[in-house]
Amino acid sequence: MTLTLVLLCCFAFLAGFIDSIVGGGGLIQTPAMLLLLPSVPVATVLGTGKVSSISGTAMALQRFAGKVPIRWRSVGVAAVVAGSMSFVGARVVSLLPSELLRPLVLGLLVVIAIYTFWRKDFGAIHAPRLDDRREVLFGIGIGLVIGFYDGFFGPGTGSFLLFAFVGLFGYDFLSASASSKVVNVATNLTSLAYFAYTGHIIWHIALPMAACNVTGSVLGTRVALKQGVGFVRILFLVVVCGIIIRLAYDTFK
Repeated sequence: MTLTLVLLCCFAFLAGFIDSIVGGGGLIQTPAMLLLLPSVPVATVLGTGKVSSISGTAMALQRFAGKVPIRWRSVGVAAVVAGSMSFVGARVVSLLPSELLRPLVLGLLVVIAIYTFWRKDFGAIHAPRLDDRREVLFGIGIGLVIGFYDGFFGPGTGSFLLFAFVGLFGYDFLSASASSKVVNVATNLTSLAYFAYTGHIIWHIALPMAACNVTGSVLGTRVALKQGVGFVRILFLVVVCGIIIRLAYDTFK
C-alpha cells in the first residue's frame, strides 16, 4: 500500500501542476486512481480524488488572487450558480447515461482546439468587452451550462471554463485561468460535500494526495505567472488535445 500511495501522490502532484494553469488535472489523477485502486468502489475513488482536487484548485485561486485581475461580481455569480447546477447534474446522471454526451463534447473540444490554434491572438490581451450587467448575465449562463455539465459528465470542465472566459468575456488566458478556479472550487465543493456525506472518502489516502496536489498547484501557478499568457495558451492546447484523444478512445474503442 505504501508504494501505491507514493504513486498516487506523484500523480496528484502532476495533476495539481496542470490543473492550476489550464484545468484538466482530473484526466491525470482519476485514471491513475482507478488503475491503482482496482478494488475500491468508483464512487469512493471519485470522492477521495475530490479532496485532492479541491485542495489544489483552492490553492491556485489563492495564488492567483491579487496578482491577476478577477472580476469577482460576475465570476462569483457564475460560481454560485455552477455549484448549484453541479449538484443537479450529479442527480440527473443517475437517470440518464452520461455516455450520450461524449460525442457532442468531443466535437466541441475539436472546434475549440482548431479555433484557438487558428486565432494566434486569442487570449493574448486582457480586454473585457462586457459591461457589469451583461457580465453578470453571462456569468449566470456559464454557471447554468458548465455547472450542470460538470456534475453530469465532467471531463474538460476547466478547459470549457477557460475558453468561455476568454471567448465571451474578453479575458486573457491568465485572467481566465484565475477566474475559472473560482467556479471550479464551487463545483468541486458541492460534489465533495455529497461524497463526504455518503461516506465515499478514504481519508488516509485523500489527505497525502491533497498535500501533493497543493504542492503541484503552487509550482504551477508560479510557472504560469512567470511565463505569462503565451505559455498558458500552449499548455491549454496540449491539454485540450489530450482530452480529445482520451474521449475519442472512450467513444470509439
